[in-house]
Amino acid sequence: MFAILKKEFNSFFTSPIGYLVISVFLIVNGLFLWVFKGEFNILNAGFADLNSFFFIAPWFFIFLIPAITMRSFSDEIRTGTIEILKTKPLTDWQIVMGKYFSALVLIILALIPTLTYVFTIYKLGNPTGNLDMGSIVGSYFGLLFLAGTFTSIGLFTSTLSNNQIVAFILGVLLSFVMFWGFNAVADLELFPKMNIEGLGMKYHYKSISRGVIDTRDLIYFLSVSFFFLFITKINLNHK
Repeated sequence: MFAILKKEFNSFFTSPIGYLVISVFLIVNGLFLWVFKGEFNILNAGFADLNSFFFIAPWFFIFLIPAITMRSFSDEIRTGTIEILKTKPLTDWQIVMGKYFSALVLIILALIPTLTYVFTIYKLGNPTGNLDMGSIVGSYFGLLFLAGTFTSIGLFTSTLSNNQIVAFILGVLLSFVMFWGFNAVADLELFPKMNIEGLGMKYHYKSISRGVIDTRDLIYFLSVSFFFLFITKINLNHK
């Protein structure tokens, strides 16, 4: 697994993908939070917090993570190297998990520079240090769990087609449905006695963002991630 992880991670930085992912994520976030005037601009908000960042970051993930994972298996299938890969002394699980963790590490590297936002808000607070650190820590954990789940979805959709663009579009659509789709159904009030909203990732992300890490939220994210990794492994086996 570690050989696959190292190979995939190195491939991100031997091509422009890794640099583009980190640069685009940081630049777009920075523009929305510090430059563009609007509801997300922290300097115009009048109070020091990072709620704007934790609100828009999941939406960036919906597009960014499928862009990272779209080539994971689709490119292997298109070029025929999937057969070579499966002749190696590796199980399907090791191949899947190696690709999964390599993409996840890249996303974590993109998140690390955003810790400077915390320091900036800390200094901007009145008095200095007037921050709800529990909420900030919880929100970062929520982003990590979201990233892990979106990555598993992206890997799954990359096994569905040998075309990277198709894999990207499917990844975006499925990630969008899993994040916001259940909230949209809940708003329609078609099933008033059922907690439809609780099936979506947004509900559990908001729960963790309050600063209280509930085991139900952890179980939800781990279960959804495992489900998509499992069907990714099944699809890989069929290929």
